[in-house]
Amino acid sequence: MIECAIDGHVARLTLANPPANAFTAEGLERLTALVGELDRNAAVHALIVTGQGDKFFSGGADLKQFADGDKARARLLAQRFGAAFQALQNARPVVIAALNGYAMGGGLECALACDFRVADERATMALPEPAVGLLPCGGGTQTLPWLVGEGWAKRMILANERVDAATALRIGLVEQVVGAGQAPAAAAALAERVLALSPRAVGFCKDLIHEARRGTPRHAALARERELFVDLFDGTDQREGVAAFLEKRKPRWTNG
Repeated sequence: MIECAIDGHVARLTLANPPANAFTAEGLERLTALVGELDRNAAVHALIVTGQGDKFFSGGADLKQFADGDKARARLLAQRFGAAFQALQNARPVVIAALNGYAMGGGLECALACDFRVADERATMALPEPAVGLLPCGGGTQTLPWLVGEGWAKRMILANERVDAATALRIGLVEQVVGAGQAPAAAAALAERVLALSPRAVGFCKDLIHEARRGTPRHAALARERELFVDLFDGTDQREGVAAFLEKRKPRWTNG
């Protein structure tokens, strides 16, 4: 249900559960495990997540799993949605969502857990769970307001408003919109930009940017920022980066 491929320093996860690339308990468990493996693989610096085909990134949860009203199954699915998307959000590599089509419910929550979102011009995004008596349980109610503000988050969740790619770009839900079928290639180009930077410095920066989400007081986050700046001098990439700049050449990163 989830395919994984690694090419150099870039990994690609493809949600592959046609027709809508829906999430199941087993698929979410595999996603969590795969992200963990890639997180531990120091050679992986960027991770692209996309959907199989040209219509769906992911349609979210398979609603058949909730048809009998089983609370135990609901609790299991909620836990697995949370674990999978928290793993994506907290992963060491830079994570890029290539939205090749519809990103609905849990599909959009998956994209929200990524660092960047590149959308096909045909993509549509929504969190429609209340329309079927449910609510987003993969971080959507918490992450969406960080990106688009409370007003748009409420429009999408409380009024079931779908947004197209152009609107998503305007409100800050995605960072880039590209032509039909071009999202995977654009995500790969963005990954190449990431690879040009020191992996150690990027990892530190990503962690620092997330301090606000954790509720870390500003003075504590600023102090940690200064500490991590100095910690970079314990490795080799800091000296290599400065030397490459002074010598007018591309740096050769070792993740040290």
